[in-house]
Amino acid sequence: MNITEIMSTLSDLGVSPRKSLGQNFLHDKNIAVWMVGKLDAKPGDHVIEIGPGLGALTEELLRRELSTTLLEKDRAFARYLRGKFGQNSGLEVIEGDALDYDTRSDFLRRPAGVIGNLPYYLSSPLLFHFCGDPCPYERMLFTVQKEMADRLSAVPATKEYGSLTVIIQHRWRVAKIKTLAPTVFLPQPQVDSAVVLMTRRQPGELEDVDSAQFAEIVRTGFSKRRKQVRNALGSFGNPHAVLEALNAADLPATVRAEDVSLEKWIKIANSLRPPVIYGSNPHERIAVVDQNDRLLEPLDRRRVHSENLFHRATHVFIFSGSGELFLQKRSHRKDNFPGRWDSSAAGHVDAGEDYLACARREVQEEIGLDCSLSKIGAVPASERTGNEFIEIFAGKSDDVLSLNVHEIETGGFFPLSMIDRWIVQRPLDFAPGFIECYQRVRPVLDEYR
Repeated sequence: MNITEIMSTLSDLGVSPRKSLGQNFLHDKNIAVWMVGKLDAKPGDHVIEIGPGLGALTEELLRRELSTTLLEKDRAFARYLRGKFGQNSGLEVIEGDALDYDTRSDFLRRPAGVIGNLPYYLSSPLLFHFCGDPCPYERMLFTVQKEMADRLSAVPATKEYGSLTVIIQHRWRVAKIKTLAPTVFLPQPQVDSAVVLMTRRQPGELEDVDSAQFAEIVRTGFSKRRKQVRNALGSFGNPHAVLEALNAADLPATVRAEDVSLEKWIKIANSLRPPVIYGSNPHERIAVVDQNDRLLEPLDRRRVHSENLFHRATHVFIFSGSGELFLQKRSHRKDNFPGRWDSSAAGHVDAGEDYLACARREVQEEIGLDCSLSKIGAVPASERTGNEFIEIFAGKSDDVLSLNVHEIETGGFFPLSMIDRWIVQRPLDFAPGFIECYQRVRPVLDEYR
């Protein structure tokens, strides 16, 4: 739409741009075409558009045959968008606050991306909402205030570099790719805008670190910018421990937060809060059984797998108090089914261990939880289970989980109804053992939770 068309449409709707919602309408079609192109989405991909307004970006998204969900808070504009674009079968218009949008639903329709001209006053909350783990998106493209774009894409030793920079760049590569003058919008904002492209980092690109603890340490380190890092981080250990963390990152004792790179913040965090790592040991002796699940002489894990022997395993389903099930995404380091979604915790029964003891140990080692568990089912050994006899346990907890970063890439709680649809639509997103266990006990899960 050009300026005349925008003004005419607003008049027809009987509305005017609302400053309280940060409404500034893009009227340069060339920029809209360029922005959607930079998202690099293919026909059939799914795209979430935040704050579509009068549909400047929407029109180009639909022209490229992209499945599109529009998140529009303004009722008048949501109604207008349905009327203008409603004939497109791949379009969904959701009237409401984008901060209320359940991003987990987009795991069911990947590949998915996000685009939008973000209201300046809500840029940070929206970024953290759509970047937060578990995150189904690989690429996101936003127009934000130029100062925000400078912060997001900053490098160390600059005034723009801060905790927001480091926390976002931990998961995302951020590039400021274009500055937009106020004249491309109606009404014109008082400041310049910029387009930022965010591309999700690949597993293993950076050293593993507990994300929650990392963010806490970074925020504390930047909380008093004039202070040296060793003084700002006093709450994370005695002065000697903090100095050791700086030394582990090859940093001087006098360093300030804005001079510490992303990679060195990770080293500081891992030194101050070392992750507890439980890795798979190929020589670990595990319980070997016969075809009737009777114990035989235990053997090392490697031999059991190479000879395809019958053995024992457990899967554990952990529910939140609200009845959602925690799923873990397996690390890229896993020999079997790396990067796939799996049970809350799972593992082999060790020699001298029973099923319940194994379940308790795996929950503690993988997600740092100690809670009561109940057996809810079993799966006999077969080719589908890799010749594992599996007992399935469940527990409930609202305690904060501590993920084993060596075993787990990320994780999240999901409603059972969402998992049901996800398995049907994208079965290859999951480890086969999880699907086997989940479907076996699904009839009783609604009662258990």
